Parts: sequence; structure tokens; C-alpha cells
Amino acid sequence: MCNLYTVRKSMAEVAAHFGVSAPVSSNAPEEVYPGYPGMVVREAEGERIMQSMVWGFPLRLQGMKPESKPKPVNNIADLNKPMWKGLAAKPQWRCLIPVTGFAEAEGPKGSKTRTWFSVKDQPVFAWAGLWRDSAEWGPVYSGMMTECNEAIRPVHDRMPVLLMPDEYDLWLQGSFDDAQGFQERRFPDDLIRMERTIEPWRRAI
Repeated sequence: MCNLYTVRKSMAEVAAHFGVSAPVSSNAPEEVYPGYPGMVVREAEGERIMQSMVWGFPLRLQGMKPESKPKPVNNIADLNKPMWKGLAAKPQWRCLIPVTGFAEAEGPKGSKTRTWFSVKDQPVFAWAGLWRDSAEWGPVYSGMMTECNEAIRPVHDRMPVLLMPDEYDLWLQGSFDDAQGFQERRFPDDLIRMERTIEPWRRAI
């Protein structure tokens, strides 16, 4: 599961990379956590726009108190599940999640550290996502996951569905079969850069 990623680029740089003509300001932090704001790129009326949304679809678990905050579902394990299929079948609900790096926890319980992954020669890249409007948090988004490649396997068995620039249009505009194809393919091992750190996994947000 991916529960932490970064966007260490200005909004103008992100907009230029994704072909957005009108950059927007955002209150999204450089480090993005589930349930907090992040920036996405989506299409509206034939052009790409940037929009701040909450990372995670709100989910109320059985037995939760009415006043309890919903759980953010921030990763998409299977596009064929009813929760996702209806959205994934309609291109207007697809989005690109700008990322400069994503982290997984590594190490013994209680002292896990952050291991960071990025895409070689891509200062900013895209994670395939879906979005919708919610009654609880307004616009929300979630990122699609897939089986890891060999570069990530030493740390985790899953990874985000990463997209190269020449694949952005197909994700945003393609058929459901096209979308599902991205989840079923394996991202090339040689495009992943890994950086192990001594940063504690859990720290104050």
C-alpha cells in the first residue's frame, strides 16, 4: 500500500509537465498523507486542469459512531470491484496524481524507516487515479495499485500504477479495458530508483 508520497515541485512546474495552461495555488503540503489535501490533474471540457482534493474516498465502517471521521480509502486494489468499476468505466472520473517520490515502510516493527522510490529521469511523474465528489469531504481521489516489479519487491509486494508522459492521454481518455491494462502490466524494473533512509516512518504531520 502507498500511504505517503511527495510533490517537491512548484505548481507552475507541475502544470508545465502535465500540459495544464492555468496553474492554481494549493494548500497541499509537499508530503501528502491519506485524509489530507493533494493536487490532481484531470480533464474538463477538453482541457487539463489542476485541482486540490482530499486523498482518500470516505468510507464508514460498520459500527462506527456517527461523529467519527470516515476512513480514507486511498488505494485502489482492483478496478473490477463495484466501488471502482463504475468510475473507472467513465473517463471523466480518471485523474493523474502528480508525484516526485513515494515511500514504503521498511524495517522491524516499532522502528520502521522510509524507503523512497522515484522514476529515473522523471523529476515529476504520474500515478493513475480516480476521483469523485463526496458529501463528507468534497472532491476526493484515490490511486490505483498493482503487483510490484522486481525493483520494489525487496520492500513491498504492491506499488502504484505509474504512468509515463506518453501514456497520460490513454489513461485519461481510453476505454475501461485500457484502464484495466495499466493495472495488469508490470512497470519496467530499470526505471525505478530506490533510496533507503533513516527517516522514521511515523512522525508528526
